[in-house]
This record gives sequence, structure tokens and C-alpha cells, in this order.
Amino acid sequence: MRNVLRTWQDEIKKTFSGKADAPPEWSLRLAEGDDPGYHLPGSAVWAVHGSMSPIVGGIRTLLMQSLHPGALAGVHEHSNFREDPLRRLANTIRWIFSVTYGSTAAAEEATRRVRHLHEPVQGRYRDNDGGVRTYSANDPELAGWIHIAFTDGFLAAHKIWGGPIPGGADAYVREWAQAGRLMGVDNPPLTEAEMRSQLDQWYAQGGLRADGLVKETVRFIRDAPLHPLLKPGYRILFAAAVYSLEPRYRQMLGLSVPRLGPFPLPVRLATKVVLGVVHLALGGPRRRMGPSELAARQRLRQLGEPSADVA
Repeated sequence: MRNVLRTWQDEIKKTFSGKADAPPEWSLRLAEGDDPGYHLPGSAVWAVHGSMSPIVGGIRTLLMQSLHPGALAGVHEHSNFREDPLRRLANTIRWIFSVTYGSTAAAEEATRRVRHLHEPVQGRYRDNDGGVRTYSANDPELAGWIHIAFTDGFLAAHKIWGGPIPGGADAYVREWAQAGRLMGVDNPPLTEAEMRSQLDQWYAQGGLRADGLVKETVRFIRDAPLHPLLKPGYRILFAAAVYSLEPRYRQMLGLSVPRLGPFPLPVRLATKVVLGVVHLALGGPRRRMGPSELAARQRLRQLGEPSADVA
């Protein structure tokens, strides 16, 4: 039994960091740098990204992003996500945490790395009117959809399974807009209301769709190729992501909140339990901060930043 538990814990760590026995090298390098970076302890971004809710938010984001045919074409035509989905996850986590916790140089270097990987991601797809359109992963419009789906997904999940956000939802949207600007987004939303308005525009203008390729993608996300020991918990987290979606997007994706006959299953409670178990596996109650946050606080102390010790 002890070996099974150890294997389970190691697989969780490898899923999120690529290693079971040590933090990734890039996270430790966040202790380096000559300035505080774009975000500080006590910020809305640190509150959201330092919690466990982004695990659900990340799944929700993937579901939402798949509704844009250009974004989905880029993934299917230029990505090896089927063969190595965890590498893609690790790359995304590296960028998120570098922008969240790193110096401005670290954040900008991580962004340059992602944008360089995006350079060859170009092609064509048919829009909902049958016309041929081009896509590019670094195109500001497409980057805008990716950014808004991310911001909405992380915020929605945190509202349900996270704690208080300093400054509220508007502060998170405003602060994380910097990440959008780094990725080339022209006018990222600065308030939750602006974000909702932009989402409504995307929906109303008919640029989103759910076709066979979306269904295939949803099936892959639902049954991600994880270690068998992780699959029971992941099924609950996937159900949580579906639960957090607006009904109109749930309908587009062909998904529904799990039910037992006429009764909805207790997704909120089950998800809270799973996130708590994952937290224990990643370090437990004694370790409230991950390696990226700890490295950032070390850098901030060296710079004499008063917020370094803000909980």
C-alpha cells in the first residue's frame, strides 16, 4: 500500500512539474533578477495562481479555447498534444509561473520562448460561413481569444474553489491583462464586466463553433492519458470544469453536469476534496507555497521589497 501511495504522489508531482524528486530548474531560477517583476505578494494574481483552483481552471480553459476553429486547427496541425500532453502542460505552467512570480526579465524571456514556439503555428481553416481564413498563433486577435478564455477560466474556477481575491475579480482581470499584452493582445479586458462583454461579442458574432474536431478534442481532454492512479481524481476535476462553464458553452461542447437520475452529483464538494488531496501530495499543509513562489520571495527579500513576507 505504501508503494502505491508513493507512486500516486510521484505521478502527481510529475504531472505538474515534470519531476517527482525535485522542483524544475526554471522555477528555482525565479530567485534571480534585479526587479520585483509584474506581480507582488498580496496581489490578485498571486492569490489566484498560488491556490489549487487553477487545476480546474486549466481544464476549463482548454475546453473553452477549443471552440475557436483557428485555435483548434493550430493545436491539431502543429502540436504533439496526443503523444505528449504533459510536456505541453509543463510548458504552459512554466510561462504562467514565470509571468506571475518572475522578474520582468524572466517573464519576458518566458514569453519570447512561447512566441518563438508559436511562430510556425500558421495555417488555414474554414469559418462558419464556409470561407477560408488564415490563422497564426501570434495573431493579436487569436491571442486575444486565448487570453480571455484563460482569464475567464481561472477566475471562474477560483470563485468556486478558491479563497478571497485581493481587490476582487476586477483586480485579477486588470493585473493579468499584463500577460495578455506580453503575448501581443491589443486590448485585453481590464474589468470582469469588460471580459464578459468581450466573451458575449465572440459568441454573438458567430466566430466560435463546435464540430467533429471539437468533439474529438473534448473526448481527449475528458479521458486524458494519465497514470491509472490519477484517473479517478481527474474525472472529478473534469466534471468540475464542466460544472464551472456557462450553460451556453456547455451546450456547444455537448457536455452536461453529472447527475444520478434526476439528482445532480455533489461536484463542488467532491472537487474540494480532490484539490485538498492533491495539495497534500504536492507538499501538504506545512508547505503552503510552491517552489516558484518561494523562489520569488527569496528574490524580493534580496531586493528589500517589503511585500516579500506578505502572506
